[in-house]
Amino acid sequence: MFKLRPVLDLMLEFYEHPRNQERFDLYLKMLQGNSKGDMELPIGGYNPMAKEHINEKLRELKKLDAERIIAESLTVISCEKNFEVVVNLADDLLGGWTNRFTTDYQSKFQLNPLIERGFCTPYFWSGEGYSVELIRERAISQAYRTIYFSEHGKPETLEQHMSQENWVNEKSGITKIEDPKVELLYNSIKHTSNYSTIIAFLYGDEAAESLGFKPLGHSKNPL
Repeated sequence: MFKLRPVLDLMLEFYEHPRNQERFDLYLKMLQGNSKGDMELPIGGYNPMAKEHINEKLRELKKLDAERIIAESLTVISCEKNFEVVVNLADDLLGGWTNRFTTDYQSKFQLNPLIERGFCTPYFWSGEGYSVELIRERAISQAYRTIYFSEHGKPETLEQHMSQENWVNEKSGITKIEDPKVELLYNSIKHTSNYSTIIAFLYGDEAAESLGFKPLGHSKNPL
């Protein structure tokens, strides 16, 4: 069962605090609660020192009634385990805190800490526009991703990464256009477990070059 835990109002209030050490300390308190170094509220995607534009994006999500849409969308997904769903808004627009590619990868393929604590975190980005359809798709995809990950564990090879995402897309009703050149490249490296190669394939040459990784000669995003 997936149950929404509202945080948009909380984060709007949080970002009203001045951008200083006190704000950062408050962020850690929200993240960890009364625990020592653990996680009680999964807000790791938020940049605690984000500038004023982040509140504008939070208000956009509020105006679209994003949390209600997410809560309603997830009622149709069957899951034996219980997960709290917490919206994360990553700042890929004006902050130095977030790298779009590595953060997206982490949000999809490094879910152990979240799943162990019963959390599911759909990600949105400060540099994108929002719609009801996008909100619904992100929520449903992340819920199915959480289910798959909880059953199969962390993917190691590129093939395992793609198996996860293909299953998520199928269950979410997302259709991806196949590119024969990308398929050929995939078949030649699908057994690799090298992080830089996997990132380069999943996110293309722009991501690889920005991170200092060897590009693979393609710009398509197979996800």
